[in-house]
Amino acid sequence: MPLKAFNPGFSRTKLKYSFIILSFAILAISAAAIFLVSCARKPEPADLVIINAKVYTVNPPQPWAEAVAVKGEQIVFVGPTKQARRYAGPATRLIDARGQLLLPGFQDSHVHFVSGSLNLNRVDLAGTRSVEEIQERIRRFVAEHPDLEWIQGRGWMYPAFPGNMPHKKFLDEVVPDKPAIMRCADGHTSWVNSKALALAGINRNTPDPPDGKIVRDERGEPTGALLEGASSLVSRLIPEPTDEEKYEALVRGMKEAVRWGVTAAHGLGGEFEELGLLDRLRQEGKQTIRLVITMWIDEPGPTEKDFQAYAEASAKYHDHWLAVRGVKLMLDGVIDSGTGAMLDPYEEQKGNQGKLFWEPDDYLKAVLEFSRCGIQVSTHSIGDKAIRLSLEAYEKALKESGHPELRHKIEHVECIAAEDFVRFNHPGIIASFQPLHADPDPVWMAAWIKNVGPERAQRAFAWKSVLKAGGHLAFGSDWPVVTINPWPGVQVALTRQSLEGFPEGGWIPKEKLSLEEIIHAYTLGGAYALNEENLRGSIEPGKLADMILLNQNIFEIPASQIHKTESVLTVVGGRIMHQAEK
Repeated sequence: MPLKAFNPGFSRTKLKYSFIILSFAILAISAAAIFLVSCARKPEPADLVIINAKVYTVNPPQPWAEAVAVKGEQIVFVGPTKQARRYAGPATRLIDARGQLLLPGFQDSHVHFVSGSLNLNRVDLAGTRSVEEIQERIRRFVAEHPDLEWIQGRGWMYPAFPGNMPHKKFLDEVVPDKPAIMRCADGHTSWVNSKALALAGINRNTPDPPDGKIVRDERGEPTGALLEGASSLVSRLIPEPTDEEKYEALVRGMKEAVRWGVTAAHGLGGEFEELGLLDRLRQEGKQTIRLVITMWIDEPGPTEKDFQAYAEASAKYHDHWLAVRGVKLMLDGVIDSGTGAMLDPYEEQKGNQGKLFWEPDDYLKAVLEFSRCGIQVSTHSIGDKAIRLSLEAYEKALKESGHPELRHKIEHVECIAAEDFVRFNHPGIIASFQPLHADPDPVWMAAWIKNVGPERAQRAFAWKSVLKAGGHLAFGSDWPVVTINPWPGVQVALTRQSLEGFPEGGWIPKEKLSLEEIIHAYTLGGAYALNEENLRGSIEPGKLADMILLNQNIFEIPASQIHKTESVLTVVGGRIMHQAEK
């Protein structure tokens, strides 16, 4: 078969298209090469790189990692150690975690930072189990501080005393010649000696104040126990600490917080009045944790002056280190002393349902006023009656305020009515619990359990029930009610047992939480409560670099050992604020 004749026109056309295709191929290869070179190029050096860690991120798409890189205040990389090393430059601080657990920094969603800090230099009665142990601690403190005019302390609980209530005679035996006041751990009852009663002019003829009660014996004589507002009859006589004393205490408090891995806190009483000192702390480089501060408002509600003070303070303090945001309202007392507001009377206390500290209409009006101004409300609500009123107010305000982004907090939430759990399924309502308050040690919890009775006790500190109902949890301490150290609280939330393992199997075990749920409540849950979940609360690129490296892996050790956890490295905003000595 003869060959086809050669067609030069056809060949030139074919050659032309072949050249074009080859040119595009060369361009594509060049672009790919440039891209690969660019990818291989080292990123801008980070300021801090932590490698070889077990990083639990609290970020569901990437729950675990090995390393983190930080530039300035932000996280820029989370992933394998091999890739993280690319972020190390000549000036980068490189930390080898050697397999230790790295978590997001913990937020304490309920503190009284000023009083907690001041309390570090007073008689510590936390954990005392008997009158004799309490007296010994006070006796030792008095001997070590002979120059003090007033002897102050805090931390006792009702079951340590006969009849669940302290008596002046026990304090007189160790402090006969100086006024002394020892506050209950819950802060709602003061125990004073005869000297303090005399200075305050409190005797059998002294009437109870409207917001409190002077406990008396069968003859009408004051026993030395002062409930709620009656405490102020004595406390108003105590000389205020100087600004320098408060400043030094705040420095100690900051060190105490980061020592345990707390990197942020929500201040719910006492901080607003000390904003100047807190600002000084920041200016002088002594602020080590982030603080969000609320303004305390009492019945009958806010005045124009209150709104003006709030506006000025929030305009001045509004960054990620020190911010005035929200108000705190106190709706009832505590169950231990029978002052928490309950729907039904306390067990074996006919007629006593506690007391609301606000008229319901005033409270509803105040919550609505603040909500219309876009101001977050945090309410102390412990009894089921107070909790229900808070739920009603929040639901109404969030619906009518025009600020659907608001997230209002109910603080403590200790005894919820069975039919009210479902109402926590609302994105704008936060259940702010303090897990260590549920320590079932009899010396701590006996009075609580006795007062509510067996049926209501089954709804005590119902973390899991709130979560199952679709609620949002934020965990904290209420320092100085209990320690700012979160790890005993983590253990109690996991086991529902005292640190000594009581009771076997846990107290109301259905309310136990998983470790992941607990960590979330202390980190991303706390951030969510302040509308900051996109800013912090988990370890992921773009978020603030608040992280803690722990001395033990709480996912691997027995639950009974979690309370021994400490932070060996606390990073806030990319800066190392605490590093344990090796």
